[in-house]
Amino acid sequence: MISPDTASANAAETNFRSGDAITVLGIETSCDETAAALVRLRADGGRDILSDIIRSQTADHAAFGGVVPEIAARAHIRILDKLVAAALAEAGLGFADLDAVAATAGPGLIGGVIVGLTTAKAIALASDRPLVAVNHLEGHALTARLTDGIAFPYLLLLVSGGHTQFLLVEGVGRYRRLGSTIDDAVGEAFDKTAKLLQLGFPGGPAVERAARDGDPHRFSLPRPMLDRPGVDLSFAGLKTAVRTAAHAAAPLSPADVADLCAAFQTAVTDVIGEKSRRALALFAAEYPQVDPVLVVAGGVAANTAIRARLDDEARRAGARLIAPPVRLCTDNAAMIAWAGIERLVAARAAGLAVDDRDASPRPRWPLDTETASLFGSGRKGAKA
Repeated sequence: MISPDTASANAAETNFRSGDAITVLGIETSCDETAAALVRLRADGGRDILSDIIRSQTADHAAFGGVVPEIAARAHIRILDKLVAAALAEAGLGFADLDAVAATAGPGLIGGVIVGLTTAKAIALASDRPLVAVNHLEGHALTARLTDGIAFPYLLLLVSGGHTQFLLVEGVGRYRRLGSTIDDAVGEAFDKTAKLLQLGFPGGPAVERAARDGDPHRFSLPRPMLDRPGVDLSFAGLKTAVRTAAHAAAPLSPADVADLCAAFQTAVTDVIGEKSRRALALFAAEYPQVDPVLVVAGGVAANTAIRARLDDEARRAGARLIAPPVRLCTDNAAMIAWAGIERLVAARAAGLAVDDRDASPRPRWPLDTETASLFGSGRKGAKA
């Protein structure tokens, strides 16, 4: 059965559809993408991405084989004001047209988070609009509601460079973790494998490209934690096994690299596929009367082999897989703006106002502790 709180969250969204439209500026600076976007929830419930501008810092970090926090923060400072202006111009809007400003307040590289959150506070103060401090992970968690309009509850697989976890998404601010990686995130494992094999940065797409020409059966790699119950994952041992195999086969030919990438990607896909099967079974047991939906989000969700396996597992479980467009899987500001809208709708339904201008940047912010801060500072006098 759906819990009363979850039912209320769905009802709140439905009830607000007869009210005014909400337009929010979103700002995202948690890692190595600088992004600004305008998103609108129409009075009829329709959702529009009015503009979505992303400036990747890949070239700034490529020489180092990974993201350098200080370089990332300085790049955000240089470009963010221009991106915000460009996003507003593309949408044909000004600050006076906004209902709120939403910005990532964590988790992420603290220097970058500070840049984006401080900029958002300045805009909110100057335009007399409320600020919504968004958990970056919540942006990923709610993206499928922006793109596909799905209802709560649903199962989320969040796979990125910093996070790998299964969550029950029961409402805005209501997240229950079923399991997560106990060591490396899957995106980190992709990046480190690419660095080991000198494939360049970013690593995930490079490994996927090389794997297309490889033999996934030539190298025998482990499938960590498949012999243990539950849906926790581990990728550190797999990453070490790739290193051991690479050293044993050195010097590596292009065919060796392709075969290693194919073996690694297949091992990752097998682990994620089996854990997803188990997570879907847990979801079905928790919500037997709900048509199951599996949402995959985060940068690694762009991997076509992983998407195909998840689609197979979902179909076998009688579930539907939703994977947002690749552009909205990686870090972007549209998801931050949408999370801000979701928070405003939930707050209005509860008769509260949201204004997080006193929010602090957070390098760590587990999504399953969100409930306590659903309405931020909850100042009654703020516009909402």
